[in-house]
Amino acid sequence: MNASFKSGFVSIIGRPNVGKSTLMNQLIGEKVAIMSNKPQTTRNRIQTVLTTEEFQAVFIDTPGIHTPKNKLGEFMVKSAITTLNEVDVIFYLVEADPFIGRVDEEIIERLKHIETPVFLCINKIDSVPKETVLETIDAYRKVYDFKEIIPISAYEGLNLQAILKTMPIYLPEGPQFFPSDMLTDQPERQIVAEIIREKALHLLDKEIPHGIAVEIDTMKRREKGHVVDIEATIVCERDSHKRIIIGKQGQMIKEIGTKARYDIERLLGSKIYLTLWVKIKKNWRDSDFLIKNYGYNGKDLM
Repeated sequence: MNASFKSGFVSIIGRPNVGKSTLMNQLIGEKVAIMSNKPQTTRNRIQTVLTTEEFQAVFIDTPGIHTPKNKLGEFMVKSAITTLNEVDVIFYLVEADPFIGRVDEEIIERLKHIETPVFLCINKIDSVPKETVLETIDAYRKVYDFKEIIPISAYEGLNLQAILKTMPIYLPEGPQFFPSDMLTDQPERQIVAEIIREKALHLLDKEIPHGIAVEIDTMKRREKGHVVDIEATIVCERDSHKRIIIGKQGQMIKEIGTKARYDIERLLGSKIYLTLWVKIKKNWRDSDFLIKNYGYNGKDLM
């Protein structure tokens, strides 16, 4: 190992849907966190690991910071905020827009109370004129003293090398925390559940996905090892939601399963046989027990 090897933790924060999961997946080179243009896509802190000959960075993709409306929302915001003083570098992701909204103002106020170096990553620069990017830089520079300001497009992969080149400067010298081939601390079952939820987020009406969770009931590799059998349950809050998730003659749940199967097979490196069920758990987002039961870290609910 390099005598001056560096290692540390990097938190990715920002409003919902600003591109945090996309950025993390691009930096790692693998799809670990689910992505959607709908709120509350990432509900748990997800750790991924990037190892090079010079450094190891452990990225923490947090839920978007927003105004919570239930216990699940409170958990998500607390999960995001508690990382700020626990990491070595913060990537604060914003869109290329010089207008600083209320949520971003609140995030900036929180950043003023920490000592962690903060990178401002201005995302989606591929979709706006260069003048807008420059105006955004000027607007944010006036309200906070960022260590680095890096315009990027997470989706297109633009300028991400600038992040990877600059980030190690701020990491402390230290040992390698995880094996070189490790990409995430998330159990396979949890990632499979999140993939299924991602497909539901993409396919269902915007009001429904906020109230769904996915349980992996069974996940077992057949004796010959070429096929993995998975049974999963999509949990929703209302009978009307259940009917929509199933769809006319079962077409919607069939489409969710078809789209999920492709990503799960890539993840597991095997053919899978996926069976999906739907059940109702009213108001589960306001139940501490059910939130924990569906895979969210109980310590962050305290």
